[in-house]
Amino acid sequence: MSDAPDFRSLFAATLSPLLILSPDFTIVEVNRAYLTATRTERSIVGRPVFDVFPDNPDDPSADGVANLRRSLQTVVSSRRTDTMALQRYDIPAGKEGAFTERYWSPVNTPVLGDDGQVRYIIHRVEDVTEFVQLRRVGREQQRAVAEAEMRAEGMEIDLFVRAREIREVNEQLSRANHELDAAGRRLREEQQAKDRFIATLSHELRNPLAAATAATELLALDMPEGHPALSVLERQLSTLARMSNDLLDGTRAVTGRLELVCDPVDVRSVVHGACADIRGLFGHEGRTLAVVLPEEPVMVDCDRLRLAQVLTNLLSNALKYTRPGGRTEVGLTAADGQARLTVRDDGIGFSPAQAEELFGVFMRAAPAGPDTPEGLGLGLAVARTVVELHGGRISAHSDGPGKGAIFTVLLPTTDAVSPRPSRPPAVHSSPRRLSLLIVEDNADLAATYHTLLERQGHRVTAVHTGQDALTATEAHTFDAVLCDLGLPDIDGYAVARALRARPGGDKLRLIAVSGFSRGTDRSRSRAAGFDAHLAKPLPLTELLDLLERLQRPDDA
Repeated sequence: MSDAPDFRSLFAATLSPLLILSPDFTIVEVNRAYLTATRTERSIVGRPVFDVFPDNPDDPSADGVANLRRSLQTVVSSRRTDTMALQRYDIPAGKEGAFTERYWSPVNTPVLGDDGQVRYIIHRVEDVTEFVQLRRVGREQQRAVAEAEMRAEGMEIDLFVRAREIREVNEQLSRANHELDAAGRRLREEQQAKDRFIATLSHELRNPLAAATAATELLALDMPEGHPALSVLERQLSTLARMSNDLLDGTRAVTGRLELVCDPVDVRSVVHGACADIRGLFGHEGRTLAVVLPEEPVMVDCDRLRLAQVLTNLLSNALKYTRPGGRTEVGLTAADGQARLTVRDDGIGFSPAQAEELFGVFMRAAPAGPDTPEGLGLGLAVARTVVELHGGRISAHSDGPGKGAIFTVLLPTTDAVSPRPSRPPAVHSSPRRLSLLIVEDNADLAATYHTLLERQGHRVTAVHTGQDALTATEAHTFDAVLCDLGLPDIDGYAVARALRARPGGDKLRLIAVSGFSRGTDRSRSRAAGFDAHLAKPLPLTELLDLLERLQRPDDA
């Protein structure tokens, strides 16, 4: 690590009670554990130790001062650590003349200067009063004796280990930088392992989500008149997908690994798209969503998908904390080189003092309980990270509980020209019949995709391993291959490379369909030869649109 460790903070936080003495036995420094153990305050620093801790005048046999003085003098003269026997050394009780009975296990260790002389003495003690009292306990109750023996044995072992650690303290301090570097490396490795776990968990969640989403779309085809259960399934699957994304993006936000791909974007189009995607959820239970946009474009240099994610998270937050019949309003203005995006609701609100805490990881506006809305408490944390990566700011305000809330996003505007026109939506009224191969190890998902695409008039074959995909493409000619990346035998990248290496493999359309959808994942799929990369759960309309585009010569 580049910064030297803060030894004063390390000393203060040490759990063992430590007292630093000068060679004339004046208290130089003390840590919190020592003050707690001896019931003293930092005002003892600068005073002779035996003035602070005299013998108990009510105990004629008290020899704590004499024994401690002898040990300290031995350390100064021999320049070696002295481990004292268990001592009774009563401490002042705070009342005039009163003392509290205490037993200690002390170790005195010299700290030598460059000249080899003692500069300081580390006086480390452990309060073993309870240990001594337990040894006094008779055998009135067998259970009490057994517990006392176990605790006594544990303390004896602990005292032995701690005494050995104190004898090595000088060497440990000299190795501190090296050990902290090693700890930093371990921490980074653990962080990477956690990131891999979160990514894998998110991926594994996407498979059943994708299957359930596809099954819902299949039900919708079979029920053209609709069914109340379908809208419930669509809302809940959308919530699960958003929670899966928040889980993965929350980790990236904390570790600074969120990726941006920025272009000049008219924020109005982002608002239109995000509100269109979520408006159906607001219609449930009589909630309303209003949008107020300016007539002129509001241009910012941003990652369109990430900015849409910010707005979606804010709208989802408003949806969760707005009661049935409530109203949410999205507003957009531009002035003084800034775009101002606001999401205002008349929901449960929050205490003004809580505004900053809402953007913390796993923070919720409402306390946990049976009526708390679903969610991981990651949406606002992700939103803040995305906004700040764009050079902007996000804030929250409420006049108090029950008075609604307003979230404000400020982003720097740009004078860049209008963004490239978006591709017109594909028309699926009369698509060309395609021969498609689905490579998916999740049997439910493969079967549902098979049925959905057959309903669209395509010829569909489904296999469940990479090797089966290679075999199928040798026996038959396909227009396109939809291939999962995480297959049980060889991964989808290897499948794509093998197919591209075959004669005529450059004409085959390869589409990666995976729960892994980071920028690095998409780069790997492009390098392996995929024409497109779609993330699970995959809406049927998005897949059909892609297949339509891949049929066009100008989109090849």
